[in-house]
Amino acid sequence: MDVDFFIRWLHIIGACVLFGTGSGIAFFMVMAHRTRNAVVIAHTAGIVVLADLLFTATAVVAQPITGAILAHRIGWSLTEGWVAASLGFYVLTGLFWLPVVWIQAEMRKIARLAVSLGHTDLPDRYYRLYRIWFACGFPAFGAVMAIIWLMIAKPSF
Repeated sequence: MDVDFFIRWLHIIGACVLFGTGSGIAFFMVMAHRTRNAVVIAHTAGIVVLADLLFTATAVVAQPITGAILAHRIGWSLTEGWVAASLGFYVLTGLFWLPVVWIQAEMRKIARLAVSLGHTDLPDRYYRLYRIWFACGFPAFGAVMAIIWLMIAKPSF
């Protein structure tokens, strides 16, 4: 297997992990939230936080590294239109993802505390955080989809 192929493969796998883990995490958190059951939410949020740290964070670190190596080896400038746009969307994704990671951990903490106290209801703070978490998902998810489109289409602009 040649080096360029391997780096491209790693980069594509990273994109798949970002897209797949992000959409999977969103799905499971939304479904848990819909139950309004503190036990289910605490358990699901615990798994979600772990998955974000193991999978998403790894891909977040790997993507710019493999992307920069690919660009250098293939001869693309980082200021080339579609590459620069991808980088801009990547930063945008990060600006929404970083708070989401913190919010997920807070929602987990709130749900775990409710469970430990024997409460079935969650406090208003949980619901405020959930709304912010949910709203942050749309631009982050859209930006990842735009990056994938740019990687495939490589439009000249």
